[in-house]
Formats: sequence, structure tokens, C-alpha cells
Amino acid sequence: MSHFIIIGAGQAGSSLAAKLRDDGFEGHITLIGDETAPPYQRPPLSKAYLLGEMPRERLFLRADTFYSERNITLRTGAAVTAIDPVAKTVSLGADTLSYDQLALTTGSLPRQLPASIGGTLDGLYTVRTLADIDTLEPQVRKGRRVLIIGGGYIGLEAAAVAAKQGLEVTLVELADRILQRVAAPETSDFFRALHQQHGVKILEGVGLTRLLGETCVTGAELSDGTVIEVDFAIAGTGILPDTRLADPAGIACDNGIAVDEHGQTSVPGIWAAGDCASFPHGAGRLRLESVPNAIDMAECVAANMLGAGKTYVPEPWFWSDQYDVKLQIAGLNIGYDRIVVRDGDDARSHWYYAGARLLAVDAMNDPRAFMVAKRLLAAGKSPDPAAVGDPGIDLKTLMR
Repeated sequence: MSHFIIIGAGQAGSSLAAKLRDDGFEGHITLIGDETAPPYQRPPLSKAYLLGEMPRERLFLRADTFYSERNITLRTGAAVTAIDPVAKTVSLGADTLSYDQLALTTGSLPRQLPASIGGTLDGLYTVRTLADIDTLEPQVRKGRRVLIIGGGYIGLEAAAVAAKQGLEVTLVELADRILQRVAAPETSDFFRALHQQHGVKILEGVGLTRLLGETCVTGAELSDGTVIEVDFAIAGTGILPDTRLADPAGIACDNGIAVDEHGQTSVPGIWAAGDCASFPHGAGRLRLESVPNAIDMAECVAANMLGAGKTYVPEPWFWSDQYDVKLQIAGLNIGYDRIVVRDGDDARSHWYYAGARLLAVDAMNDPRAFMVAKRLLAAGKSPDPAAVGDPGIDLKTLMR
């Protein structure tokens, strides 16, 4: 009987295993994760879970009995050390497992600060895993001082939680503005003002020279010469695709594990999905870091492991929760040359255009704009920018 192994027990791995069973695969499935917890949601970790608003059990993607009832062997706390594509085996320490097909859903890793600038000091945290948050939680107490390094969504979400808990928050961003890599200046302006209203000190165009302290973080020297005292620091400098197993196995990597339009890697019988995988997009390659992509791509790969031959066509969307603002993003803003701003009573949306073509929308507390934008983008429609910017025009009419 065939044996399919999935390495990486996160959102993509769990979705892939479930889809294999849903599509009728009757062989053996082994889902391997290096964390001790069963597959869980990551987005609530640094928000509801850190705030104590969500119990640990609610993080888990499936009920305790799900995997046994589906005859899926879940191995947690098990680190795969090597893949042998010729022998078609994976090594877990002294154990060796043979596979017929293999899927890599290894996700991503937080960027680490170099040891030379204090990256190994105690009191420096990341916010990627359940263990990270459990370690960080005792530090998040009213009146403490935290430095957040990085003004992307990871850093801003951490800043929002810390500010809500009454900490003194300083955030540094080396680029000219927060969110510079992922959003328009209008969106940066919106979130800068939001954080400043909640007492967060945002320093843009300022980097970290080094963290201070003998063994534990006590302060930081910034690139403008400023020295500040802090009780701890959070590195929110982005994530990298986890290719630590793929690279030495000779699997082609290009901004992640390179796959074709079906999700297959350069090695026949080995597939990849989720944060770790880059796929063909236009004239280049694209890698998406989002829950929807992890689920959709994993389910497409599962079908293709069973011979479906489906092409993966992403419909990108993302979200971020900061204070009482829910940001929902539809589409990809790559190549935009114009922003149309639409204001509502308590809502706002930024519409990205390249010429007359709609590319993406950032919707702040505006679920209607988000849903209309998703439908427009899926249908390949681009409404008149003047109509989009007119709050007197009902968004639903843009679908006609």
C-alpha cells in the first residue's frame, strides 16, 4: 500500500493530509511536525492567545480524534534530519521512513538578528511559534518597556498587543516608512497614526545598531546614535522560507522551494505547498505568506498527488488585526502606479491601480469593500477609479 509522507504539521500540512482522505486516498499518511503541539493556528498567537483571550485548545486546527479517525499518523516533536530522494526515505534521527510520495509543508522561519549585534542575548523574542509566545507572555506586563525591531505587519501587531497591555512601546523601522515593502504610503500613514494614538513611539528611517546588555537585553543603541533603555525586545524583521531540508536534498530552491504550476518540485514525487513554496507567476515566481494560500495550495497539491493535474491559481487575500482595526487585503499590489482612497463613516479603503487595471485593495474596517474587491479581482473586472473614490456610489454597483 502506498505511503505518503508530509513534512511540516502546520496549516498547509494538516490541510493536505485531510484533503488526501477527502479525495479518496486509502494508503498510509504520515504527518510529521517538529513542534510538540498538534497542528494549530498561527494568526491568533500574537494577538488573542498572547492577550489571554483564547485558550490553548482553541488554537488547534482539528479535534484530538481527527487524525486517528482519518487513519493519519501524526508524529509531533519529531525533527526530520534528511531526505534521500534516490532511496525515497526520510530520516528522523535513528529512524528511517520510506515514502512513495513526499510533500514539504515546512513553512517559514523568523529572521534572526546577528549575534554580533546582540542576537543571542536573553530578553530578545520572536513571535512565530506557540513556544515563542509561551516564553514571551510573562514579559508582557503593564509598565514594562519594549523595543520592537521592524515595522511590517509582524512588528505592528506585536506593538498593538503590547500597547493594549499598557507597555511603553518603541518601534524602529530602518526603511523610510513602516509597511514600505508591502503597502502604499496611504496605508502606512493610516497605521502610523493609529499606533501613535495608542502611545506607540515609531521611529522610521532608524535602524538597530546593537542591543545592549551583558547576558540579557537592557537597552539598545540606534543608528541615529540614540541609546534607549528597555526591558526586552521583539524582532519582527520578517520571515524566510524553510528550505533546510530541500537544499541538501538537491531540490531546486528559488525564494523558497521552487514548484511548477501543479506544486511539484524539481524532483519527481516530491511536492511543496504553503509559505515554503514559490510557484510560477507571470514572468517570474511568487511566494505567498498567508493562511488562505497555505490551505488552497495544499489542497491543490493533494489532488495532484492523486493525479488530478490541476493548475494552482491563487486568489490572494490577507488580514491583520491591530487594536480595533481589522485590515483585509485582496489581491497583490505589485506594480501599482495609482491609489484611490475611499472613505466611509468608520471605514476606509485604498484601491491599487496599474493604469486602468485594479490590482488590490486594502480595506480598514470595511468588509464590504473587501468582499466587492475580491469578487471584482476574481472576475477580472476593473471599476472606474472615479466611481470607486465617490462614497456616494454604492460599491455593489461596481460589479455590473
